[in-house]
Amino acid sequence: QVQLVESGGGLVQAGGSLRLSCAASGSIFSINSMGWYRQAPGKQRELVATITRGGSINYADSVKGRFTISRANAKNTVYLQMNSLKPEDTAVYYCNAAAFIGGTTRDYWGKGTLVTVSS
Repeated sequence: QVQLVESGGGLVQAGGSLRLSCAASGSIFSINSMGWYRQAPGKQRELVATITRGGSINYADSVKGRFTISRANAKNTVYLQMNSLKPEDTAVYYCNAAAFIGGTTRDYWGKGTLVTVSS
């Protein structure tokens, strides 16, 4: 099992910045990748950014050049630095970990943290 705890959400004006953190615990050595997803009201959950164990990074086109995903291995923590925020970035942001446990890859999710960007 993997447990994820997010922090860092809040209210910010358009053009501002926020940094989200996600701390993993439990079977951390089974984690192959971690990332951030978001879900806006009335919309489906969508990928924001992911980072693999090997360091490969993937971003949604909508956040490229504005968001940066990084990790601190010693702290088992992944960060999402969000700059130049737009009202359309308003959503609940969820941390995800894909872990190989029990012979299969399983997805684990945090409870989410709300990011609100005012215009």
